[in-house]
Amino acid sequence: MHRENWDDLRFLLAVAENGSVSAAARKLGVNHATVLRRISAFETRHGGEIFDRTPQGYVIPADRQKVVDAAREVEAAVYSLERLIEGAQAPLRGTVRVTSTDTLCHGLLPKMLSGLAQKASDLRFELICSNTHLDLGRLDADLAVKPAIDLQDGLVGSMGAKLGFAVYGDRNLPWLGMRGAIARSKPAQWLIEKVREKDFVSKADSFLTLREMVAAGVGKSILPCVLGDADPRLNKIENGMPDMSVGIWVACHPDMADVPRIRAVRNLLLDELAKRSDEFLGVSLLHNSEPTYPTLPDAKRPKIS
Repeated sequence: MHRENWDDLRFLLAVAENGSVSAAARKLGVNHATVLRRISAFETRHGGEIFDRTPQGYVIPADRQKVVDAAREVEAAVYSLERLIEGAQAPLRGTVRVTSTDTLCHGLLPKMLSGLAQKASDLRFELICSNTHLDLGRLDADLAVKPAIDLQDGLVGSMGAKLGFAVYGDRNLPWLGMRGAIARSKPAQWLIEKVREKDFVSKADSFLTLREMVAAGVGKSILPCVLGDADPRLNKIENGMPDMSVGIWVACHPDMADVPRIRAVRNLLLDELAKRSDEFLGVSLLHNSEPTYPTLPDAKRPKIS
C-alpha cells in the first residue's frame, strides 16, 4: 500500500474512533480542513461515502462497517511492521520515549534517567507527561512508567515499587476531590464512597495541582506520599483512610521488549524505583514505628529481563 493511502486510512480511522472531524483533527495534530480533505479524497477515490453526516457527528452505516474493520486490520499490520523494524535496530543508541504521570515526571524520572544518559551518550530521551494511557502499540511511546493496580492489558513489564497515599492538610478543612484521569485512581474511588459530592470544596485533575491547593489552605486531600512527605508546607494527618498503595509498573509492548535500548532503560528504571521504594511507599510520620517497605511480587504478565 502506498504511504499516501495508509495516511488516508489513518484519517478515516481517527474520524471513526472520535465521531467528529474536529476531534479527529485534535488527535492527529492537524487542522479541521485537512481532515475533511483527506476523508473526501478517500471517498472520491473509492466511489462512495463512508460516513453519514448527522447533527450528532459522523456515523458509520452498517453496510460500511466492514470497510472500517478492514482499515483497522491494515493499521495493526502497519504498526506491527514498524515495531519489528524498531526491534531490528540493535545498537544502544537512538531515542527512548518514556511516558508517565505528572507526579513522576516532575523531578523524579529526570533524576532516574540522568545516570543512563551519562553511560550511553548516544541515547536520547523524550519524557511524555500524561495522566492518561498512551497507546504503546501505536508507538505513541516506548516505555510506560505508571502507577496502577494491575499491568495494562497488551503490555509486558514488572513492578518496581509501590506508590503509597496519605491525607495531607488541615483536618478541619473540607475535602478536595479528583476529576479527569485521576478520578479512576484507587484513592479517588475510596473518596467517592466516603464523601458526598456536595461536600467537596473543589476538585483537580492532577495530584500536583491538589498539592498546591492543600499548601494554599483550600482543603485537605489524598496525595501520593512521594509528593506530600517531601513538601515542608504540608501536614500529614490521620483521617481514617486505610493503608493504600498501588504498584509502579515499567512496561512496554511485547514486540519492543528485546530492543537493546528499551531493555537497558527499562532495567535502569526498575533498579532506580527499587532503590527509592521507601520514598515512594511513604514512611509514616504519625507513629514511632519502623518504616515499612513494599514486598514486590513477581509480575503476573510475561517476565522480561
